Amino acid sequence: MSSTSHNINEANAAAAFTKQAIKFDAIYGNDTIVQYKRERVRQHLQQLLLPNSEILELNSGTGEDAIWFAQKGHLIHATDISTGMQEQLKQKVIALNLQDKVSNELISFTQLQNLQQPKKYDHIFSNFAGLNCTGELDKVLQSFSAILKPGGKITLVILPKFCLWEFLLLFKGKFKTAFRRLFSKNGVSAHLEGEYFNCWYYNSSYVKKILQKDFELIGQEGLCTIVPPSYIEGFAEKHPKWFYFLKDKENKWKAVWPWKFIGDYYIISFKKKNGIM
Repeated sequence: MSSTSHNINEANAAAAFTKQAIKFDAIYGNDTIVQYKRERVRQHLQQLLLPNSEILELNSGTGEDAIWFAQKGHLIHATDISTGMQEQLKQKVIALNLQDKVSNELISFTQLQNLQQPKKYDHIFSNFAGLNCTGELDKVLQSFSAILKPGGKITLVILPKFCLWEFLLLFKGKFKTAFRRLFSKNGVSAHLEGEYFNCWYYNSSYVKKILQKDFELIGQEGLCTIVPPSYIEGFAEKHPKWFYFLKDKENKWKAVWPWKFIGDYYIISFKKKNGIM
C-alpha cells in the first residue's frame, strides 16, 4: 500500500472507533472473556514494570489500561488516533482525579517521532491488536528504540496469522473465516460502525526480526489459545465449568510450544539491549 492508502486506512479506522467509543465500555466492559484477557495481559506486565515507570501507551482506547497503570503509581502518556476514544479517556481521568498521572495525545503510532513532548520512556505498551490496524508495523517497531530509555521494555498484544479457534471453524464450513489470517498479505477488510478499514496479521517471528538489532526477547505467551476468543459470545456464561477448566489449562501452557504461537493473540515483550542509547 502507498503512504496515501495507509493514511486513508488510518482515517477510516479512527472514524470507526470514534463512532463506537461512547458505547465501547458497555459492549466489552463486563464480558467475562474480555476481563480474562485484560487480567492475563496485566499479569504479564506486572512481572516487567519498574516502580513509578513512565509508560507510552499506543492505541489506548477508552483508557482502561491507562487508568490501571495510574492507579499502580505509574505515569502514562496515552495515545490514539480516535478522537472519540480520547474523549472517553479524558472524561475517566478527570472523574478519577488522575490528571497528574495520565496525559493524552491524538497521534498515530506511525508518527511517534512527532510526539508533542519528546522524551524517553521506561515502557511502550500496545494492547488488543491496535497494531494490527497498520500495514506499516515495521515502521512503528523501528521507531521504538529512539524513545525508550536504556534497558527500556516493550509489551505488545498482537493477532498472529494462525488462530487455532478460527481454524477449527473449517469444520463448520466457515472456510473464509478459517483461512482469512493465513492469506492476509495485503490486509483483510474489517467492518465496524459502518466504516471499512484493513487489518493485517503478524507472527511473532516477524516482530522479532524487526526488533532483533536493538532488543532481546524476554517473554511470549499465547492468549485465547485454549480459552475461546471473546467473539464466541456468551461461552463463559453458558459453560462456566468448561471456561474455568480451559482457563486453567491455558494458564499452565501459555508460554510453551505450540500454545504460545496459535492463540487469538500473543503477548510479547522485549528489553532494549545494554549499551544502546
